[in-house]
Amino acid sequence: MWTIAWLVAALTGLVNAHLAAWHSSMYCLNGTTPGQVNYNTDDAVLPLWKLSQTDYWFHHSNGCDQFPPAEGDFLELPAGGSFTVEIADNRGVTSLSYDGTHATEWTDGQNHTGSTDVLLDATFSGGCITSPNIHTQNETMASGTAFAIAYKSELSDVTLDDLVVFTVRYNTPWKRLTSYDVPSAMPACPSGGCICAWVWIPNGCGEPNIYMEGFKCMVTNATSTTPLGTPSAPVWCEEDQSQCVQGPKQIMIWNQLEGNNIEVSGLDLSGMPKSPAYNSKCGFKDGKQSLLPSSS
Repeated sequence: MWTIAWLVAALTGLVNAHLAAWHSSMYCLNGTTPGQVNYNTDDAVLPLWKLSQTDYWFHHSNGCDQFPPAEGDFLELPAGGSFTVEIADNRGVTSLSYDGTHATEWTDGQNHTGSTDVLLDATFSGGCITSPNIHTQNETMASGTAFAIAYKSELSDVTLDDLVVFTVRYNTPWKRLTSYDVPSAMPACPSGGCICAWVWIPNGCGEPNIYMEGFKCMVTNATSTTPLGTPSAPVWCEEDQSQCVQGPKQIMIWNQLEGNNIEVSGLDLSGMPKSPAYNSKCGFKDGKQSLLPSSS
């Protein structure tokens, strides 16, 4: 059961809350205190901004990458199918705590109503929704989230060149349950599984940071034996889609102290400051992504 003190803290701290994708296969599911299971942990949700490569990479800044999931626990990626994770600001408002009794349709465990244009029972500041703190003005402006995969079994071995973005979901984060499509061309993982990353860059509405968290994952029902192509760094291409990078793409590293692979300046076509995003602005389509080098 949640304590009264925790509930008060949660309700008063929502404006500072952020988001992560939750699944039993994630790193630091139980928090970052050795030997303890924290059913209310929010260690994985902290944003990454102006950090060294060592610190932002798979959320090393608070040690999240040092707490792998239980042995044999994988995020299953059915080739040609789809999978679902829970996007939330705290484990306590997912199905992974308290038998899901505090989970709702939304990312903060509260009840909200409304459409893609007007979210009722929410808190706004400067036109941005701050509770739940989903860093957007409405669903249609949510910048998109993505998963990438590396065909290596040890997180410590994964580099930027290993991670290939294989699926994107436009207009997220928005609600708790979020599904992603898996390309049919995904080959099987090594026997020890693959490493996946959930990534997101908000479109304004707060500090211009990034999110990156790790998972142990496993491709199922694989029929392809063709390795994925080497990913290239995305570029901003909203104004001219012919300039978008074709084929496999890296995750985007932005506004860090080192290792950035995309830079933007000026305004986008809507008149807002440019912000890299997992959508068409940087050449990502909704759903399954290209995994092999472009033939053009």
